[in-house]
Amino acid sequence: MMRAGFVAIVGAPNVGKSTLLNQMVGTKVSIVSPKVQTTRTRVLGICIEEQTQIIFIDTPGIFAPRRRLDRAMVAAAWGGAGDADDVLLLVDASRGIDSNTKSILERLQKTERRVTIALNKVDLVVKEELLELAQKLDAIGIADEIFMISAEKGDGVADLLTYLSGRMVVGPWLFPEDQISDMPQRLLAAEITREKLYLNLNQELPYATTVETESWENKDDGSVKINQIIYVERPSQKAIVLGKGGRQIKSIGESARLELEEMLDIRVHLFLFVKVREKWGDDPERYRDWGLDFNA
Repeated sequence: MMRAGFVAIVGAPNVGKSTLLNQMVGTKVSIVSPKVQTTRTRVLGICIEEQTQIIFIDTPGIFAPRRRLDRAMVAAAWGGAGDADDVLLLVDASRGIDSNTKSILERLQKTERRVTIALNKVDLVVKEELLELAQKLDAIGIADEIFMISAEKGDGVADLLTYLSGRMVVGPWLFPEDQISDMPQRLLAAEITREKLYLNLNQELPYATTVETESWENKDDGSVKINQIIYVERPSQKAIVLGKGGRQIKSIGESARLELEEMLDIRVHLFLFVKVREKWGDDPERYRDWGLDFNA
């Protein structure tokens, strides 16, 4: 009996949503970094569990928005939760019920939405504290089930997948069996480079950058030539991204190229250009590319 359905993964920033999505799909479909608010757009990851196709929606972290981009990201997260057949609330067990998670729980209570809760990073917390946290979450009254997992190590993820697959509705699969995401290659390539910016640049600078795949050319020898533009808000930021003698941008480009070659299984010629666009965060075209509502 075939089943299929959508599961939205929601939670506060940096609780491990993208790491969990990649773990469940079995390959990388969403970028990951230690910095909060790395995910900017909705990402679909498609998983096959026995006869069930689960389409996971990795949403941006939910937090108190300050900028237009923040508001659009949070709106996308709640939109994904509203459209899904099931909601998986991910909680960082080492942080407990912080202010962002508390706000999410309160909103879910108001909408009377039943959810599955997964406590992540349980390997960082002693058993007694885990049980106490689970009891607090259970007492709120919106959880059908609470799981304890480590998204990074994979512990408990198989049991979570089995449970979620049983909650999907009977019906035909919604995507081809070999498809793992709906993200276009050009956008995925830009996201990979943006991930390297987050991993290589300090403090707030990554949040002032965005990446656009300007061109994608398939070569006769089977390789691909990709030109990307890294947009920053100020000339001083451009100098930092380039680095002394261009060393920083070379390192970022090399890391991105190697990962793209592994993902695409072809040789990649990646060329990065850094340009200043003062208010790229207020450009409606960027929001269309990310699938975000400019007027959220």
